Amino acid sequence: MAEKKKFKIGIIGTGWIAESHVEAYKRCDDVEIVAAADLIPGKAEKFMAHYGIEGVHFYKDHKELIDNEPDLDGVSICTYNTQHAGPAIYCMEHNIPVLLEKPFCVTQEEAEAVIAAEKKSTAFITHGFQPRFDPNMQMIKRIVESGALGKIYYIQTGGGRRRGIPGSTFIEKSTGGIGALGDIGCYSLDMVLNAIGYPKPLTVTGYTSDYFGKNPKYTWSGDAKRFSVDDFAAAFVRLEGDIILDFRISWAMHADTPGDTIIFGTEGALRIPSTDCWNGSIGGAMTLYHDIAGMQFDTKIPVINENVNLWDRKIRSFLNAIEKGGPAPIPSSQILYNQAIIDGINRSNECGHEIELKFAD
Repeated sequence: MAEKKKFKIGIIGTGWIAESHVEAYKRCDDVEIVAAADLIPGKAEKFMAHYGIEGVHFYKDHKELIDNEPDLDGVSICTYNTQHAGPAIYCMEHNIPVLLEKPFCVTQEEAEAVIAAEKKSTAFITHGFQPRFDPNMQMIKRIVESGALGKIYYIQTGGGRRRGIPGSTFIEKSTGGIGALGDIGCYSLDMVLNAIGYPKPLTVTGYTSDYFGKNPKYTWSGDAKRFSVDDFAAAFVRLEGDIILDFRISWAMHADTPGDTIIFGTEGALRIPSTDCWNGSIGGAMTLYHDIAGMQFDTKIPVINENVNLWDRKIRSFLNAIEKGGPAPIPSSQILYNQAIIDGINRSNECGHEIELKFAD
């Protein structure tokens, strides 16, 4: 019996988020991690040794890895945010499929540059939004698509942590680029935008602050001195289809939540309980508010407990797409709008007024 073909995978960036990628790949009997790159000398070697992965070729950066590994089937890009675009573009130029960890990048301009390279490539990029594979998240989309809510006209969404400011490269502008917006805000946006079919965002009025991150009462004193990104953001976004998105996200606040997600429609509304920290699912049973025969009813939609590993599903969706030659399970065309809203919030905050979002042809 012929030996089963193994996918040859490379890892670009061996920091914290790469741990979840590697652990999921290790659970796949048809994957071989053959290459790894990190800008810090010796870091990739130590990382792979920790996971007991042998036979890996190590490189100083993504270019050296791609140039010397012509047989790669795919790459996970797990670098810090400001280094997402460069490796993604280089992989596309060499026709190597990519699983790009979230957020897409830092700015809309970077995202559009990546998409331009992807359009010229025979490969694809899929994005690291594992909550998409949660059955409860999928239920939200099914409820919207069923027509139970009627025409969607207003969405309140967000999330956050009472205390949850990370450290490392997350909190510096040179590496993270964006803070809570990119770390957990992109998940919140994807939950609702994916449910309603990812309409194009038209305008953004945004606000960001960093009161907690720069205060040593809430962070390690050294981290407070390094902190240079947002720890809270809010926005009012107009979407195509006459839909309003009211958004807020936080790494730290004097509250347990900035509010549940509520999707308002002409025939009903759906309340989605918030979580203490973004864990890929929902915070409890959802409630559908609707009328039946002229009377008002609240229908509870229980949490679906499948006991599944969302990272395993994300990795497997990537491998399946490689095998089939695409398409991407979570395409860049959708996540561009996610990134445009995030970038728009920052740009609106800087100029102090609403901005119009424009997209490259």
